[in-house]
Amino acid sequence: MGTEKRVRALPFYKMHGLGNDFVVFDGRQEELAPSEMFLRAVANRKRGIGCDQVIVLRRPENAEADVHMAIYNMDGTQVGACGNATRCVAMILFQETKRDTCTIETIANLLKVWKQEDGLIAVDFGEPTFDWEAIPLAREVDTLHAPVASGGLFAPCCVNVGNPHAVFFVPDVDAVALAEVGPHLETDPMFPERCNIEIAQILAPDRIRMRVWERGTGITEACGSGACATLVAAVRRELSARRATIVLDGGALVIEWREDNRIIMVGPAALSFTGAIAEDFGHDEKQA
Repeated sequence: MGTEKRVRALPFYKMHGLGNDFVVFDGRQEELAPSEMFLRAVANRKRGIGCDQVIVLRRPENAEADVHMAIYNMDGTQVGACGNATRCVAMILFQETKRDTCTIETIANLLKVWKQEDGLIAVDFGEPTFDWEAIPLAREVDTLHAPVASGGLFAPCCVNVGNPHAVFFVPDVDAVALAEVGPHLETDPMFPERCNIEIAQILAPDRIRMRVWERGTGITEACGSGACATLVAAVRRELSARRATIVLDGGALVIEWREDNRIIMVGPAALSFTGAIAEDFGHDEKQA
């Protein structure tokens, strides 16, 4: 009588922040190292669960952190920051610990998170970086007006807020064919690690409309790090106050770039449903 390898059933949370959605797996007790095939299959909206990013929780390396959050795009690449996922993971931790504060570790930095009295979740997203090598860009340029252009978009403000962003200011974000121009800009030779692309329209000194093309994923309804990058870029261009509402396709975030150089993001998080999926999901070529 032969023996068959036991296939684990992996519990997951399906969550979202303003429509930017995630499948969250908990690997704190049992090690979970998902393959690219598994990640792509899970994120697939027709054959899998469907999401913009897959999140894996692990035990943190830093003693100050409550959890390590690994962030994977739809294409299986790992990234260092995701504001909406941070709030979703914080929601899980708040429920587990019955506390209103937590610290989340990523490959980029430590994020301090707290629940406000109104129920919204605030994240200290850290300090922005404008140095061309740290963003990173392919060569030394003026990061306030970088020499990048495509499809009528040109001269973005580039910034790193845990991941690279290029923010283009336009008169009307809805007039931009983001699905067409996004892939070209994401992979422009100026961005050796590819780049998140934001198009932003100033509605008022404290209100900005933004759409986003996320590297490795495409158009999403919201992007927390992109909202942070957009506010910082607008302040650098003297187009905005240091605190503004960023209006995304999926809803609004409040972003403040404080005088101490820290970026604070405030917004909601929501649980859609829970379930479980086989650890070898997607290994069948037809499924993937």
